[in-house]
Amino acid sequence: MDKKTTIIAFTGKGGVGKTSISALTVRLLKEAYLDKKILAIDADPAIGLSVALGVEVSSTVDDIRKLFVNQVENGDTKAAIEMLGEAKFQMFDSLVEMDNISFLAIGRPEAAGCYCKVNAYLKEVISLIASNYDYVVIDGEAGIEQVNRRVMEKVTHLILVSDASKKGLQVVQTIHKVASDLVMFEKAGLIVNRMIDLSYKDKLDTGNLELLACIEDDKNMAYNDMNGNSVFEMSEEAPIYKKTKMALNKLGIL
Repeated sequence: MDKKTTIIAFTGKGGVGKTSISALTVRLLKEAYLDKKILAIDADPAIGLSVALGVEVSSTVDDIRKLFVNQVENGDTKAAIEMLGEAKFQMFDSLVEMDNISFLAIGRPEAAGCYCKVNAYLKEVISLIASNYDYVVIDGEAGIEQVNRRVMEKVTHLILVSDASKKGLQVVQTIHKVASDLVMFEKAGLIVNRMIDLSYKDKLDTGNLELLACIEDDKNMAYNDMNGNSVFEMSEEAPIYKKTKMALNKLGIL
């Protein structure tokens, strides 16, 4: 990448509000840097980031991959090669634009017909697209292998998200250890979300992870999710808004 692109990847235990925090990061970057270009990548197969950002997805990277796989399996190798050559343009067409934010959905994990060379090429194209942006925010599924295998192997900031449970904290520490081998990153930190009692903060076993923020459980977030509201409709007084901003400040992102 010619210019320095800040790439922030979120991962961690499932069902702890990781997608909401990822989406809020996109909003906070947009508010802080009106003149910067931001790319939001939904690498979680559930495509929850699109809902959190209020984006409608028409096609995913996996759709492009499946077109190629189908061509090969139908024996039309020439058409498949031509289609793969156009994958970059198809991926640009898959981007959803809103103001200074672009959105790209990766789609479901690979199923039949892995085609490692195809996956490596598509990952290369994603990296090429990302280099055109100042900030890239990746909402990954639980675990880091999928971000490395399907999106990119280098990020600048790795943010792990967990609840306060012992199991959740063990999961993020394990992910962090695996990430140290699989993904190159400059800084890492932990956000503990949905804490019932903030006074329990000092008792959390965070291992060697820097604790960036503890976010108290907020019923308004549940209502927000039930109503399908985007993070742009969230109050700046919401605990998750203020604490996510604090975490990004600690990492020097804001």
